[in-house]
Amino acid sequence: MNFITPAITAGLLAAALGSAAVAMAAPAATPASEAPSSVAIVGVPDFSQITRRYGPAVVNISISGMRQVSVSPDAADTPGDDSGDSVQQFLRRFQQEFGGAGASMQIPVRGQGSGFILSEDGLILTNAHVIANASDVVVKLTDRREFHARVIGSDRKTDIAVLKIDAHRLPTVRIGNPADLQVGEWVFAIGSPFGFENSVSAGVVSAKGRSLPDGSGVPFIQTDAAVNPGNSGGPLFNARGEVVGINSQIYSRTGGFQGLSFAIPIDLALKIQQQIAATGHATHGMLGVTVQEVNQSLADAFRLPAPAGAIILDVIPGSPGAKAGLLPSDVILGVDDTPITAAGDVQTLVTMARPGQRLQFEVWRDGQARRLPVILGEAGKASSSPPPAPAPDTSTLHQFGLQLRPLQAVEHLAIGSATGLLVESATGPARAAGMQAGDVVLSINGKPVSSLDQARAIVKTVTGTVALLVQRGGDRQYVTVAPSTTAK
Repeated sequence: MNFITPAITAGLLAAALGSAAVAMAAPAATPASEAPSSVAIVGVPDFSQITRRYGPAVVNISISGMRQVSVSPDAADTPGDDSGDSVQQFLRRFQQEFGGAGASMQIPVRGQGSGFILSEDGLILTNAHVIANASDVVVKLTDRREFHARVIGSDRKTDIAVLKIDAHRLPTVRIGNPADLQVGEWVFAIGSPFGFENSVSAGVVSAKGRSLPDGSGVPFIQTDAAVNPGNSGGPLFNARGEVVGINSQIYSRTGGFQGLSFAIPIDLALKIQQQIAATGHATHGMLGVTVQEVNQSLADAFRLPAPAGAIILDVIPGSPGAKAGLLPSDVILGVDDTPITAAGDVQTLVTMARPGQRLQFEVWRDGQARRLPVILGEAGKASSSPPPAPAPDTSTLHQFGLQLRPLQAVEHLAIGSATGLLVESATGPARAAGMQAGDVVLSINGKPVSSLDQARAIVKTVTGTVALLVQRGGDRQYVTVAPSTTAK
């Protein structure tokens, strides 16, 4: 089970009693025809029947293997595995005491998870992280039969793995459509939390299309069904007994369930499964841009009709996005006629597309919409290097509280951009907006800036708030700054 980092902030639920009190206070004389219609009362689904019918298709998976642990800074560790941390500490002390470099060793790996049977001849779906580093995978059925499974393939990006056992006439699950799920609808999970096989937990759909900071591009189904380590790879059922997702991650500060569980939609998982079954691996589209959510301030600054879409922060030189003509400050409004309502939508659509696939992007640029065709590359295969840059000088944009200077050549190389102005000081409105010395302003209202003359020319045409594309360290973000009314 992967744990989402605590960087995801937990929100407070609105109190339902407030709306109830308002309803009680409504005037008694209100005509019945004007009263809001009531919601039909629906009973709790009979989970016991569904469990009896489809529970036997849910399997327990146990793995064993070896994993390389190194003190090299590039070494990747398995999330949630503390054994690697303790061994790394030992190797680091050993290296410091006796010298040398690149100390490493193999450590044994054991783990448990869940999965479910797709076909009567033993095709099984689970999470990629469940079988990571496995040299031996054992699948246990509810009738206590055990099989050594063959790993057909796995896809770490979407966390999907496909197994095969040599068996026949096995029980299978029924597949549902995640698009039909409604927020608030009953769902339940079957799996092996902490090794307790065939455990059932129920809850409701909390949200759909949830993007997580794992870079996967998966539009997760969020539920409040209890999911714990060991549930990974198990099915999420709807109230009709159809599998709508694969339980994959939880938000937890303790390592256990805290009310936020995330499942991979089954339609997405099956697309990956079909690729793996056909070729042994999965491929994903690559665009080569980073995007940010559009809020009301950005919508106003870019003259958007509504705060929707995803604004481009950066375009990798030589990437498919760059070749198609996408620019920083373009706002992606739609992809292949699918509206983009949140930044995560872009990553999802691109990730699930095939390399070489042609997509039509609708973007907002200079106050109007335009369409650009993009031919996607393959994820993991794009690279580029930044060009050189201009010479130093200093200037102040008084009305925004910014003192800027052009970047030097070494600074351009350090941030990976051919454009930009360094913030030497931020006061007044800029400081209030969160800017600070050392930030780099890459564009103003969507127009790249490399010189102070460019910045002054753009600001002269502005009568209100400006949207600055700011880089701080390795991160880029749009910041809106309103001019000071007292600035001269």
